[in-house]
Amino acid sequence: MFMRVLAIGGSGGMGRHAVSLIQSFETVEEIIVADLNEESAAGFAAEMNSKVSAIGLDVSDPEALRRAMRNVDIVVNTCGPFYRFGVPILQTAIGEGCNYIDICDDWEPTIEMLKLDQAAKTAGITAIIGLGASPGISNMLALIAMRELDEVFSVFTGWDLGGAKPEEETSQKGLSAAMVHGIEQMTGKVQIYRNDAVEFVKPLEPIPIYYPGVSMFKGYIFGHPEAVTFPHNYPSLNKSINLAHGGDIDSILLKLILGLVNWGIVGKERAAAFLAWFEGRREDNKREKSPETPPVMYGLATGSKGSVDASVGVAWVGEATEPGSQYDVGMGAATGVPLACGTKFMCERRIKECGVFSPEAGIIDPEEFLEEVFVQLERLGKVPSADLGDNIKVSYS
Repeated sequence: MFMRVLAIGGSGGMGRHAVSLIQSFETVEEIIVADLNEESAAGFAAEMNSKVSAIGLDVSDPEALRRAMRNVDIVVNTCGPFYRFGVPILQTAIGEGCNYIDICDDWEPTIEMLKLDQAAKTAGITAIIGLGASPGISNMLALIAMRELDEVFSVFTGWDLGGAKPEEETSQKGLSAAMVHGIEQMTGKVQIYRNDAVEFVKPLEPIPIYYPGVSMFKGYIFGHPEAVTFPHNYPSLNKSINLAHGGDIDSILLKLILGLVNWGIVGKERAAAFLAWFEGRREDNKREKSPETPPVMYGLATGSKGSVDASVGVAWVGEATEPGSQYDVGMGAATGVPLACGTKFMCERRIKECGVFSPEAGIIDPEEFLEEVFVQLERLGKVPSADLGDNIKVSYS
């Protein structure tokens, strides 16, 4: 059976990477790129193959959203910020009987979207939320780490903020949704899970990380879905926290920008503009790669193996992750390619369960999924090898 795909935000900085790959899948018959900026969507669609067309779409118009989803099999959503648009787009997809997949990176709507699980089951559809880089790849890394232990007490997901720069090529005008997201998740309070309980804490609290084979480094609490989805799927966990490191995350200038928001002096959109300026002036991370360098992205699980306390770290490694590498994965590909691979699994009916799921819920085998991701990244020239052993490293202590 051939699938019709509606790619909401499909000409944006993340969506275009997903669409460029999805168009090559044999199981996909048609892709409709929907964007508020219809001209940009049409221009992007014209660069793709004959499967791809474009429409203008204001996702804040419920009737327009419903019309766009009629006669569609899968909704691929990259329209941010997700704290505004994630829930209503998923609700509409469920109402129209469409399977759904996105890159939601905000924890607040993630909680509300997971509550739609029974509605999705009743409608007979599958929804996967947060299948990009982080969340997405990060969840799969942590799930692999968890499976190496007999009992798991805590899970940390983390990534290097220094490599997380928005794409230059996008349909967006004005503020980047990624910058608005960053301000939202670094101000106010964010949800984590600690000491067997939900906690609301100030972002950027430093947490010492003891990653196997690496000197202790500080990760900084960053509001993200991983912190809420792991205890949702694995209630026996004692702790679940998402962290960021690098990228001048502890700089005085960044703290000042965030402080202005927390003190009510500037609004979040104005702060997002400041953050974009801050990113523009920040130098790329030119640190020397060494065995002691924190991973660019990782999942870390602590618990026990047999009767012995143990921890397992699983990291994205390889030449493409090293400073100055000729291989430039970029935020767009790192996010869009996993999303496209999830769409491929859906189109091939390799995901059969109905409901609303996060990546680590168990409906997708993590190794199988990551193998597909690296096959596609190699095909795009983003990594030198598709072999999972060249891209993923498991470390024990």
